[in-house]
Amino acid sequence: MIYCVEDDLNIRDLVVYALSNSGMECRGFGDASEFYQALAEKKPDLVLLDIMLPGEDGCSILERLRKDPETEYIAVIMLTAKGAEYDKIKGLNMGADDYVTKPFSVMELIARIKAVLRRITPQEEAELVIDGLRLNPQQHRVYAGGNEVVLTHREFQLLHFLMENHDIVLSRDTLLERVWGYDYRGETRTVDVHIRTLRQKLGEQGHLIETVRGVGYRISNPHDNGSPASL
Repeated sequence: MIYCVEDDLNIRDLVVYALSNSGMECRGFGDASEFYQALAEKKPDLVLLDIMLPGEDGCSILERLRKDPETEYIAVIMLTAKGAEYDKIKGLNMGADDYVTKPFSVMELIARIKAVLRRITPQEEAELVIDGLRLNPQQHRVYAGGNEVVLTHREFQLLHFLMENHDIVLSRDTLLERVWGYDYRGETRTVDVHIRTLRQKLGEQGHLIETVRGVGYRISNPHDNGSPASL
């Protein structure tokens, strides 16, 4: 299910019609109140969210989605007529999965939607375990030293990618591309801030995330030269 929050009726109807014809279930909403009412009844897989909305704007809606544990996992693509780099970076830094500037091609929008859904669709993956750090992709849970750790959607994605690529040094640019999205152009310090927060939340297991000076980061098991255990 895809929700489109767009106050321009023509654009909203066009998007709903195009997605429906492409085999995707889609509902449109003109403002935040209509959207929240539908959200309480059913959670979508992805939200197309316009920034400029009457009443509560798209950035505020995105912030609320990411702060609520029941909605933080929902993918969000921002739609806006604004082309300024600042607006794009702001939306992505707040947790948007992608950003499309109006006017846009419907075919491009559908391609972006499919790309985001592929990135977030859970696969049949085994748990990853590295020296007391355990990540369950199916349940979207992380445990450090036996205690559950509450992570944001982006922190979980970052840790997952690091653990999947254990013992490999990943540059900041690679992490930005694979975790934040292929078209993200934010500053690399965004990665550093998230790594620092991850280390703090993981407690004693935070030391597993190593800084490779001048290159990037990697996660390693100091007690094992092999692959992380899979449960």
